[in-house]
Amino acid sequence: MRSITKTLLAATALCGGLVASTAGAQTLRVAHVDPDDWTGSKKGAAAQIFKNIVESESDMTVEIFPAGALGNEDELVAQVQDNLTQVALISGAMSKVCPAASVLDIPYTFSSATVAWDVLDGPFGDELAQHCLEETGLRTLAYGETGFRNFTNNSREIKSPDDMAGLKFRVQPIPLYVEMVKGLGGEPTPIAWTELPNALSTGVVDGQENPVGVIYNNGLHKLQKYMTLDGHVYAADFIVISDEFYDMLEPAQQEVIRKAARVAGTMGRAIQQWNTAEGVGKAQAEGMQVYAPTSDEIAAFAEKAQPAVVDYLRGELGDDAEWIDRLQSAVADATQ
Repeated sequence: MRSITKTLLAATALCGGLVASTAGAQTLRVAHVDPDDWTGSKKGAAAQIFKNIVESESDMTVEIFPAGALGNEDELVAQVQDNLTQVALISGAMSKVCPAASVLDIPYTFSSATVAWDVLDGPFGDELAQHCLEETGLRTLAYGETGFRNFTNNSREIKSPDDMAGLKFRVQPIPLYVEMVKGLGGEPTPIAWTELPNALSTGVVDGQENPVGVIYNNGLHKLQKYMTLDGHVYAADFIVISDEFYDMLEPAQQEVIRKAARVAGTMGRAIQQWNTAEGVGKAQAEGMQVYAPTSDEIAAFAEKAQPAVVDYLRGELGDDAEWIDRLQSAVADATQ
């Protein structure tokens, strides 16, 4: 019954989206899959600040649909492409429609969040956004942050790739993550997110990997003894708008939209950084052992993980493999 109700609500909202996009182009439907609570949800915070700025500085109105009210990320992408939903805050779904975006998931690419911000907010981020616009019809207004992903497990403290040998790690059902864990010497086990708690509780897998906020806020720290802050993948959020809708707006409205999205992305990053710092402290206070690798230890992880993933991506991306080299060059410039 709940699924039927959700489907009907989503269909009703989508039909309304047609009216919103044709009746003067003044109403924006903004959707994401995270909770609405801005204090703990980076997308929730970003969406709210976006709404506040747009409505206070223009005659446009914004309706927010959080927590998957209009569907999962793949469905939101399709809706924005069709201008049924005008704006979406997405993460992993972007690389499915714009494969070049998957280069951002190459492990141990970003040494810190500030380096990632410099790269995404600089020429590389602009060029990737333009490429994805041409590929998809989705205009990337700004980048937010899902955060650095870290390994947890129930067996032992992980300080080097050798410590991962023989351990089974739940990974997302994405080949890139499978190749990463294989390269590090672990045993990747693709499992759906909804099945993860049971898999950890029953010992189907020894560990998993996620951002700290996800680990703590979903109680995974209660099912795992050890966490290693290796930050193997920095996951970015994309704030995207239907280019069809964007082109219908007046220049002044477009300027407000761009400004609001940029501030929203910054807000999302701030909330994610807060959740990470707070999550580490709370997890430790509740008994989890947390280890922060040294720069030399991180380099050892990168040496094992990167080649397998880069080789995989070069084979998958074809002509788009040039984005691997572009990213590496941008990171080198940002770290000088």
